[in-house]
Amino acid sequence: MTPPPNAVTDHERDKEVAEKKAYVSVVERLSKASVEKNWDPYVDIPWDDPDYQVRQDDPRWKMPPLDRLAEHPWFLAQDQATRSRIALWRVATAMKIGLQFENLLKRGLLNYAYRLPNGRPEFRYVYHETIEEGHHGMMFQEFVNRTKLPIRGMPGPLSLIAQVSPWIPLISTELFFIFVLGGEDPIDHVQRKLLKSGHIEHPLEKTIMQIHIAEEARHISFARHYLRRRVPRMPRHRRFLLGVIAPIVLGVMARIMLAPPGSMIRYFKIPKSVVDEVYRNNPQAYQEIRDSVGKTRELCVELGLVGVVSKRVWKAMGIWDEPVRAGRAAKAAA
Repeated sequence: MTPPPNAVTDHERDKEVAEKKAYVSVVERLSKASVEKNWDPYVDIPWDDPDYQVRQDDPRWKMPPLDRLAEHPWFLAQDQATRSRIALWRVATAMKIGLQFENLLKRGLLNYAYRLPNGRPEFRYVYHETIEEGHHGMMFQEFVNRTKLPIRGMPGPLSLIAQVSPWIPLISTELFFIFVLGGEDPIDHVQRKLLKSGHIEHPLEKTIMQIHIAEEARHISFARHYLRRRVPRMPRHRRFLLGVIAPIVLGVMARIMLAPPGSMIRYFKIPKSVVDEVYRNNPQAYQEIRDSVGKTRELCVELGLVGVVSKRVWKAMGIWDEPVRAGRAAKAAA
C-alpha cells in the first residue's frame, strides 16, 4: 500500500535531515582532526639536519619506477650524478606544480567561503584547509629553492589558463570540487604508491610526502562528501553539463600532474625518440594516468555523472578504464 502524500513527504524530510546531520558530522570531524593532527613545515621538518641536505648529485634521488624513463637505456647510460639530477628535477617539478595548483585552490576555497552564510560548518573547515594548503606551498617552495635548479612548474600558456580556476566557485561549486579532486587525487595516488613501494630514499622527500598525504586525505574527503551531498540535488541539466565537463577537467589535470616537464627534457637534451618511446607511445604511461583518476572516476559513476554522452568524453580524454579492468579481472580469474 502506498503511504498517503503527507507520509511520503515526512519520510523524505526525515531522510534529508538525517543525511544533513551525517554530512555536518563529517565536516565537524574533519575540522577537529585539523586541530589535533597538523604540521608546521618550519617546525616539523629538520631542514638543516645534515642527512636532509639537498645535493644535486646525491644518489638517494632516484627516478620513480612509475616513470618509464628510469628503465630506458638512454637514462641508464648516463653517469650517476646526471641520473640523480634528473630524478631531483622530476621531484622538484612535481612540488612546484603542486604549490601552483594549491595556490589556485586556496583562492577558490576563499571565494567559496566568502559567500557562505553564518553558521555553516564548511566555513571553519575551509579555513583549516586553506591554512594547511598554505603550509604545503611553503614546504614545496622551500624544497624547490634548496635544489638550486631552474624549476618552472606549469607550462606558461597553461598557467595563464589556470588563473581562471579560482573563479569557478562563482559559477559552480560542484565543478570547483571536481577540479580539486582532479589536482589532488593523481598526486595522492602517485605518492601513496611510491611510499608503499619503499622507493623513496631521501628522508626530506619522504617526510614532505608523508605530511602531504596525511593532510590531503582530509581535503579529498571533504571534496568527496561535498559532492555526494550536492550533486544529487542539482537540476538534471546541470548534472548533465557537470558530467560532460568533469572528464575534461580530470584528464587535463592528471596529465599536468604526471607528465614529464618540458624544461627537464630540454635541459638534459633527452632525445625526442626517447621521449616518444617512454611517454607518448607507452601504454603503461597512459595506464598510470587512467589509474590516477580511478577514485574520482568511481565517484562520478556513483553520483550518476557518467551517461552515454559523458562516457564518450571520458574515453576521448583517455581516462575511462572500467572495461579494461573488467577484462584483466576476467583474464586473471581464467
